[in-house]
Amino acid sequence: MNTQDVNTADSGSAKPNIAFIGLGNMGAPMAENLLKAGYALSVYDLSEDATQRLQQAGARVADSPKAAASNAQVVISMLPAGKHVHSVYLGENGTNGLLAELPQGTLVIDSSTIAAADARTLAEAASKLGIDFLDAPVSGGTGGAIAGSLTFIVGGSTDAFAKAEPILAVMGKNIFHAGEHGAGQVAKICNNMLLGILMAGTAEAINLGVKNGLDPKVLSDIMLQSSGRNWTLEVYNPYPQVMDNVPSSNGYQGGFMTKLMQKDLNLALQTAQNTNVDTPMGAKAAELYEAHTVENGDRDFSSIMARHDSSVLY
Repeated sequence: MNTQDVNTADSGSAKPNIAFIGLGNMGAPMAENLLKAGYALSVYDLSEDATQRLQQAGARVADSPKAAASNAQVVISMLPAGKHVHSVYLGENGTNGLLAELPQGTLVIDSSTIAAADARTLAEAASKLGIDFLDAPVSGGTGGAIAGSLTFIVGGSTDAFAKAEPILAVMGKNIFHAGEHGAGQVAKICNNMLLGILMAGTAEAINLGVKNGLDPKVLSDIMLQSSGRNWTLEVYNPYPQVMDNVPSSNGYQGGFMTKLMQKDLNLALQTAQNTNVDTPMGAKAAELYEAHTVENGDRDFSSIMARHDSSVLY
């Protein structure tokens, strides 16, 4: 490992070089917002289409995470699951991953949603190497990623958070320091457990109204002005053509995939079991999404509407 200290996000007015790893539905627009803000960006993803999109926007494309981070003072990752984060940063045997290649003083911001225990393991490994690690999962969906209005929920040291905050502010509107390492992940899975419950419940309520002769938009407008109001009704309605520019009106394509919601609900359940906390509604939402994922894992999670009416998928 190169032990030469690097200057990070708090060093004067110069913007640090950033490596961005993971250019999916969320990562790509997040990276694009960094480019628009004037950051020099090196990117890596398995998808050639994704890297070409960022290259056209001004990023340098690398052929591996290590190559992407070769001249970076900050590394940001947005990966599907804990196994991918572990593979990138620790490698197959726990010692030959990206962390072992980074200089001391590098700031690592992982915005993937993973188990809190995994985030703490990564933070401990990074600390031993003189690297600042933050778990910084996000909320706000692809719309928030595109608009630069995400919510970042950050776990880690106060000093590392202060270094990261100006960078996160380019991609997000609400930046929360939830606590020490792992706290960001705990807060995120609590949020996503509630989101899964709300989406399943909203789809169920709309279906009940439609099957009893109500127009889905009229019913949604009524609930929006009543005590059933929630985020899914406000900005992410699960019934087709009730809202423009949401996945339900685009064949449930884009957005937040059902299989990722299932993953987050399972993380919440595992955390609840580990700490002896009762979450019956979270468990039911996880059961519903597990069944739905079998045939609709790559569709947006609002496609849970199809549980009640499969015709919405076509």
